[in-house]
Amino acid sequence: MDIICKLLGAYLLVLLARIVLSWFPISRGSAIETVAAFLHALTEPVLGPLRRAIPPVRMGAMALDLSPLIVFFGITILRGLLC
Repeated sequence: MDIICKLLGAYLLVLLARIVLSWFPISRGSAIETVAAFLHALTEPVLGPLRRAIPPVRMGAMALDLSPLIVFFGITILRGLLC
C-alpha cells in the first residue's frame, strides 16, 4: 500500500508541474519544451478522456479546463482513503 501512496503522490507532483507549465509560453526547441512534452505524455492518458467527458467552462473569450482540477482532487481523496 505504501508504494501506491508514493506513486499517487508522485503523480500529483507531475500533474501540478503540468498545470504550472501551462501558464507560460514555451519556446520551440528549448529544454522546457522537452519537459513539457514528457509531462504531457504522462498526464494526458488520464486527462484526455475526462476532458472529452467534461467540456471546458466558457468564461467570456476564454475557457477553463476543469479536468486537471478534478483529477487533482480525485487523487487527493483517494490518497486520503488509502494512505
